[in-house]
Amino acid sequence: MTVQLNETHDINLRSWVASANNAETDFPIQNLPYGMFRRQGSNQTFRIGVAIGDQILDLAAAHAVHAFAGYTELQGGHFTAAVNGQNLNGMMGLGAPVWSALRLALSRVLREGSSQQGTLQACLLAQSAAEFALPAQIGDYTDFYTSVHHATAVGKLFRPDNPLLPNYKWIPIGYHGRASSIGVSGQQFRRPIAQTKPPTSETPVFGPAKRMDYELEVGIFIGQGNALGDVINMERAESHVFGLCLLNDWSARDVQAWEYQPLGPFLAKNFASTISPWVVTLEALAPYRLGWTRDAADPQPLPYLDSADLRDSAAFDIELEVLLQTEKMRTDGTPPQRLSLSNFRHSYWTVSQLVTHHTVNGCNLNPGDLLGSGTQSGPAPEEAGSLLELTEGGKKSIALSNGEQRVFMEDGDAIIMRGWAQKEGVARVGFGEVVGTLLPARS
Repeated sequence: MTVQLNETHDINLRSWVASANNAETDFPIQNLPYGMFRRQGSNQTFRIGVAIGDQILDLAAAHAVHAFAGYTELQGGHFTAAVNGQNLNGMMGLGAPVWSALRLALSRVLREGSSQQGTLQACLLAQSAAEFALPAQIGDYTDFYTSVHHATAVGKLFRPDNPLLPNYKWIPIGYHGRASSIGVSGQQFRRPIAQTKPPTSETPVFGPAKRMDYELEVGIFIGQGNALGDVINMERAESHVFGLCLLNDWSARDVQAWEYQPLGPFLAKNFASTISPWVVTLEALAPYRLGWTRDAADPQPLPYLDSADLRDSAAFDIELEVLLQTEKMRTDGTPPQRLSLSNFRHSYWTVSQLVTHHTVNGCNLNPGDLLGSGTQSGPAPEEAGSLLELTEGGKKSIALSNGEQRVFMEDGDAIIMRGWAQKEGVARVGFGEVVGTLLPARS
């Protein structure tokens, strides 16, 4: 299912929320992403919000003043319960026709000239006055490995003669991760303690990880799920995706190197993952779709992972940026430094392929399940999505503009990731940012 452009994508639309008309905002009226918020420092229940400029529209409050009257899909007890939910799971489970109808209604009531402006102004809260929670109750988390550039670069570090394993170009590689340690932007976590095996030691040692890294990823939130035993085929896959977010899947590389064979990631990955508070819908990203291609020299997808829509428009043109802010930068008041800039279009496997492959054996997905894209590295060295690649496995340090250097992360370092889609003749659609900070290991 490919979402077509409609009136909500019109670049000429302007909002009565003035900040949404700024050309540099991530959240114009053409975006309208969802998140969970409450007033900062309060004990209020978290509520569903929609980002518009530098404001948040309280969805339950808007529904209570009948902002969505007249839309058949937005009536009844199921919709009312979802709008008033303490997470987005209920809304995610309502399905694509309801999501699209709500987007249209929101676009109309937030436009300049809307008769509801006076009523809805009382339903706004400044983003600067809000705090955020995870958008959904994440029941299950699966992390994939969709960047062939990342897979090849990392493979060269460990297997110079055979960097890319033979199954990579045939099958979306993934593993089931830990949902309980996923946090929203602002997450702080301690340097993990685990077993490692230094190259100079004959036996493993126990202590704080020394090679701490980030991974630049896109998160994929499942909307409507499927029953156990059923398959979500390629033609329907995107109708089961509620939206995308930014994801930083933190990694302890020295722990990973010791433990990952034969069963893959475990303690190197399950101590923390951080996502952005805003979930951008696939409909908002419709203007930024690209045709998906596979090099003619590579194996083409098996039929169950192929479709006309895949070839026509299943890739997304989303810029992905990583910045580092050290503790010294914060103390000195200097801005964070960019480490890399990549793009989601480089992904070897698409969103629809991940959903279909995940369910092809009958695995059931549920509303709020999260899929990670894996590290999104591009073909150029400056597009690497991890320190492991940027430092060539720790062999080369990164010189920062304030005189500091980094090979891997140090205590107090914060990683900031941003994402946006932008091109001439189309409204910019952004994801905001996801920030996470590494604290010292427990004593």
